[in-house]
Amino acid sequence: MSRSTPPFRADHVGSLLRPKELLAARKEHADGSLPYEKLREIEDKYIRDVVKLQEDVGLQAITDGEYRRAMFHVDFLKHIHGVTVSYSDYKVKFRGAGKDVEMAPPVLGVSGRLERPEGGVSVKDFAYLKSVVSQTPKICIPSPSMLHFRGGRGSINEEAYPDIDGFFEDLARVYREELADLGKAGCTYVQLDDTNLAYLCDPQHRDRAKAIGEDPDRLPSVYAKLISDSVKDKPKNMTTAIHLCRGNFRSAWVAEGSYETVAETMFNEVGVDAFFLEYDDARSGGFEPLRFVPKEKFVVLGLVTSKRPDLESKDDLKRRIEEASKFISLDQLCLSPQCGFSSSEHGNDLSVEQQVAKLRLVVETAREVWG
Repeated sequence: MSRSTPPFRADHVGSLLRPKELLAARKEHADGSLPYEKLREIEDKYIRDVVKLQEDVGLQAITDGEYRRAMFHVDFLKHIHGVTVSYSDYKVKFRGAGKDVEMAPPVLGVSGRLERPEGGVSVKDFAYLKSVVSQTPKICIPSPSMLHFRGGRGSINEEAYPDIDGFFEDLARVYREELADLGKAGCTYVQLDDTNLAYLCDPQHRDRAKAIGEDPDRLPSVYAKLISDSVKDKPKNMTTAIHLCRGNFRSAWVAEGSYETVAETMFNEVGVDAFFLEYDDARSGGFEPLRFVPKEKFVVLGLVTSKRPDLESKDDLKRRIEEASKFISLDQLCLSPQCGFSSSEHGNDLSVEQQVAKLRLVVETAREVWG
């Protein structure tokens, strides 16, 4: 029951803790004291190191740790022509174990017609990753819905897009173009990182969607169509997955609520091959929503938390996998950490050694469950 194609029985969400030296180099570049070419060399070095870390642990899906990014979504989306990045006084409260963290996230907007930059956004980064791995290189990019949810219609210039459908059509086209070039570069595994479908499981975030003029009951289908249109022309040998995240900043989170609110729409209308779902604690609800998953799709259970250093027990993980298999075939399930270890460059409150222990636990547990 092991798998030779993605998603793998032991998988992971993608981002990994950044070395201090890499963070220092990125700051020097931002300050103007380190040329881009030199920064790229330093990033390459640490990406080679993090590739070795993943392969030594026994993972089959290998990422670049998102080492070239400060934030998982902004550093990709800002390169699309027509996208603007600004800052506001609106602060998001992240909740964690014994602490609250406030952050004013960058606000993405659209000031003009969307066009993909020459050469693409992540193609060069993927090509380097592919050149240094011996396993399957996996690229993680933000879901296209990340350009809409926080600001809604009000963040999209009405002169550029008097009809909102035109915005969604152009955005999906940009993603199709990116996936086509990634495929030509040899990419067979793409993960879309999405907070929005998970936020729509939380009454507070549904209320905020209403406050900016959006319909939270309609948005799951809107986003399902957007994502499906974005991946519909992907190469036949490319696996696409979506990771649902409830916020991941310095070991704290933003949203909670069962997947039941969006499950039937998400599993049946989002045209991806696999779903990475957070299930590391009670805020994600039970496994009952998995009853809606079609038989040809996979669910990667995020049972190992990336937010706390304490190590889960294999017996508990196996018990929870068994519980999930009451609603979906065991052969459709895989295992991963619940989120990345560093969705932003700040990282979660773990050491590299603790991160490695978590990844190794995923690999060892998956081998014992699926062979």
